[in-house]
Amino acid sequence: MMMFRGPRARIVAVLAALMVAAAPPGWAQTYPSRPVQLVVGYAQGGTGDFVARLLAEKLTAVLGQPVGVENRPGASGTAAAQGVARATPDGHTLLIGQPGEISINPMLMKDLGYDPARDLQPVALAAVSPLALVVQSTAPYSTVGEMTAASLSSPRGLSFASPGPGTPGHVAVELLRARTRSRLNHVPFEGGGPALDALIAGQVDMYFAVLPSAMPHVTSGKLKILAVSSARRSLAVPNVPTVAEQTGIRGFELTNWVGVFARRGTPADIVARLNRETNQVLGQPDVVERLVRHGAEAAPMSADQFADLLRSESRKYEALLRDELCAKLLYGGCMGFVALP
Repeated sequence: MMMFRGPRARIVAVLAALMVAAAPPGWAQTYPSRPVQLVVGYAQGGTGDFVARLLAEKLTAVLGQPVGVENRPGASGTAAAQGVARATPDGHTLLIGQPGEISINPMLMKDLGYDPARDLQPVALAAVSPLALVVQSTAPYSTVGEMTAASLSSPRGLSFASPGPGTPGHVAVELLRARTRSRLNHVPFEGGGPALDALIAGQVDMYFAVLPSAMPHVTSGKLKILAVSSARRSLAVPNVPTVAEQTGIRGFELTNWVGVFARRGTPADIVARLNRETNQVLGQPDVVERLVRHGAEAAPMSADQFADLLRSESRKYEALLRDELCAKLLYGGCMGFVALP
């Protein structure tokens, strides 16, 4: 077999990618030809992991091939995104992406290793949910105001967990810290599961968790919710006020979404089939119920609509991170992060 090295190898790789991109309609008729892998950029136990396993279970039945989940935690989700961005563009390796690795980190991190707009193809939006500001059920505060006062009265302040630097949970606390002048110290983890475990164990004082991940621990009585980060109250916890309600901070609106991405260059009919099958799964009553029970909502839409949403999200986070005080705090807490120009 002839082997190519150096520049010639790169040319061959580019030509192969172009051949895949230019493939005639009908590829979806033979797709998938082997097991499909859903790659999650965080450890087990987080919302992305929950949604991935729910989709894997349902898509296995409709695609006719096993659909598995692989957790690749590291660098706030970017390790997984890098892997999918370099995968063969045939729809067999998909990313379960969230705002950190798609909308936030590209504006903050040096040497990201991929460009979401250039290297990743939006396939389908799976679910959306607010963030929940959670503390131990025995914590001596029950409102955002009481927590802020406690952070100022403590010589060391309070500690907060995040699933990693630059994730929505990290940005939410930095915004809260900037607008309330709270004394809060960042402790990053490699995913929502480990962050929640640390909070439950008393290793940190608070965490802006994605609501689906927090709900089982709230139901069991281990944690309590002080506020949600969305513009309106969540249907899952209607008695919990928003951060904006409690603090008067205008424009405090951060939500987490979970979507499916393929390597850019994946044939259009495969992307269309994946979008169609995913949306049909999201319409199943038991899937809707399982998502709501965990604090999330199904959000079926076309691949083009999802791409429009991503552009809107990027503009929102860019405006948020350009806020001078919030940006200063965020960059000061992130090793390897750089300020926006």
